[in-house]
Formats: sequence, structure tokens, C-alpha cells
Amino acid sequence: MQIFENNQTVATVYQRAISLSICKDFAEKQSGKVSMVDHQGSEQENRRRELLSVEVQAQQEKIIAEHGEEHFRKQTKLNFFSRLRTQINSDFDNKEHLYHYILGIEDACPAILDILSASAASVNQIKDLAASLPWLTIDLISLVNKPQYRKRADVQVTDAKLALSYIGLDNLKLVMPTFTLKHWLPTSTAPYGLMKRKLWNDSLSIALASRVLAKEQGLDEFTAFTTGMLSNIGRLAVTRCYLTKFSEMHKKEVREAFEKKDKRLHNVLSKIETSEGLLLEQLIMRSSQLSADLIEKMHFKRLAITEPIFDLAYADSIEKMHPIAQLVAKAKAYIAFRALAKEELIDSDESKKLLSTVNLTPAEITLLKKSDIDHIKLNFN
Repeated sequence: MQIFENNQTVATVYQRAISLSICKDFAEKQSGKVSMVDHQGSEQENRRRELLSVEVQAQQEKIIAEHGEEHFRKQTKLNFFSRLRTQINSDFDNKEHLYHYILGIEDACPAILDILSASAASVNQIKDLAASLPWLTIDLISLVNKPQYRKRADVQVTDAKLALSYIGLDNLKLVMPTFTLKHWLPTSTAPYGLMKRKLWNDSLSIALASRVLAKEQGLDEFTAFTTGMLSNIGRLAVTRCYLTKFSEMHKKEVREAFEKKDKRLHNVLSKIETSEGLLLEQLIMRSSQLSADLIEKMHFKRLAITEPIFDLAYADSIEKMHPIAQLVAKAKAYIAFRALAKEELIDSDESKKLLSTVNLTPAEITLLKKSDIDHIKLNFN
């Protein structure tokens, strides 16, 4: 987001929040909060005898050999990640591939959201579209069969169209953006086990916070909620693309080294792990712009979120943003602040600068603090 990149302190804080979404240890390293290792009792500290000349010579030869091996490891790792960066750059240049294959966005998804944004929308208008999405029918049926929403304890709904009728239009305006983004989440974010959950929780909280602020200002709550929810679509795409491409390339190159009987290369490649730094670089560099590109490809006719999403990516001040984009920017700053504060990774000066960048007022902060922006509440009659 350009608005966070204009101030060095704010940029650093926001990048730290993104680092925290990858993993806490990485965020702590980024903030300089690193555990010190106690070297007392180490082999070097405890050596008391003088080495014989033969041992000195042997040690020197070992150091030279280890230096050469370390250089080989570093170069191999450097070359691998250079090739990986080239590959993912190529993937990000192909928006069609990202849209249809990395995220797997079906045309029915934006079509349903578009219908829901119309004042004359009805459940009947989306029944056939919803039925065309197998994953959505499963989610809808599962939702209405939850104990708190079931009409009768002894009756289970098995038909998606009937489930839609039970859910109702007002609930669908929360359910559809939520289920849609959940479907686009990475299947796995290993080795960053908590990243998938953090991506989901952040997106949901940003959407709910945007809705709360929209209601307070008399703006359209569905538009604000959907903009907030889908504003992270670029982050999902970057994460999926990076982790998938790393896994594919790593397996391929390890297998090739094995088949060539290159034990030295095979051993080094086998120990290469994903780079948090490269993932962070791609998330910072691409996420917001990619969100704009992907939303533009959805060709919304009624749902007015394309301009706000572009403003979130490219506007350099809050005043230049669409009113809905302003709300979402405030929500993003608040959720980033809240996550960092919970882990004690932000100080008071950084907090003030981050929140003032989006003109988040004390009254709005109080409103968000007292609002439940972590859970969706549906109202079934």
C-alpha cells in the first residue's frame, strides 16, 4: 500500500505486521527482538591445552575445507533462490494464470457478489449460480445444519437452494464474501503453520472493522465489508504462488541431483528451506497491486469495489482515496496495530504514526475496540 510506504517508520511497522503474519519468530528478528545465545561452556571456551604443531596444521586444513564447503552451500542456496525469484516473477506477470489456476476463481463468485450489491437483489437470482459451485453448496449446507441455525433439531437440509432460502439475503451479504475468500486461501502454508489462520483472521477482522466504520459514517456496509475482505486477495495469491513454486522447484532439483548421483549438491539442496525474506519481499512488493489487478478482472458491474481497491494500492494519501478505501485503510492500520501490540512488537510512537497516517480518530479507535470484529454474527429468524 503506497500510503504506508511514504513514511519510513510507518513502512517499517507495516512490514513488521506482514512479517508477523508469516511467523512470530521472523517478525521478532525483523524488529531486532532476538534471543541471545549463551556461549559459556562452548568447546572453544573450554579448551585449555595447547595444540601440537600437527594438530595446528590439521585444524588449518579443516578450516580451509570447511570454508570451501560453506562457500559452495551459500552459492548453491543463492543460485536456487535467484532461479525461484525469476520463476515467480514470470508467474506474477501472467495474471490469467494467477486468476484461473493459482486462485481458481470461477465466474460465478463475482457474479453472486455483484447481484447481492443491487438494491433489488433476491435469493432466487443467485440460486443457480450458487449451485454451480460445489464447494459453496457444501459450505452453505454445512452452515444451515449447525445446531444454532437449524430450524428443527430432527431435520437436516441437504439441498443448497433450500439452504440459501433459510440463510436469507441479509446473512448472505456476510456469508458470500466470507466463504469466497476462505475458498481462495492457500490449502497449506507449511512450513509456516499459523500463516493460513492469520491470513484468514486478518481478512475477516479488516472486513468487519470496515463494516463497523461504514455503519458509523452512513456508507454502504456490504460494499465496505466486501472491499475489506477482498483487499487481501493479492496477499493470498502471492503466498500460494510462492509456496507452490518453491515446493515444485525444490523437489525437482533435489530429484535431479539424486539422479545425477551428485551427492554433494543433493545434500546441500535437501537442506534448503523456504526464505521468509523472499516471501516478505514479494508480499510487500506485489500484494496490493495484485489485489487491484485481480479485482479488475472480476468485471463488477454494480459492486463498487474496484476503485477503492485501486486507491488502496496506489493512492499516496488518505485524502485522495475513495471514501470506502479510506475506511478499509483505517481498518488495515488498526488490525496491524492490534496484532503487533498483542506481541509487544510496536511502541507508542510507532502506533501513533501508523494510526495517524490513516487519520484514525480516537472516537473510531474506541468504536473498534468495543466492537466484535473477530466473529461474524448471523441473524436467523
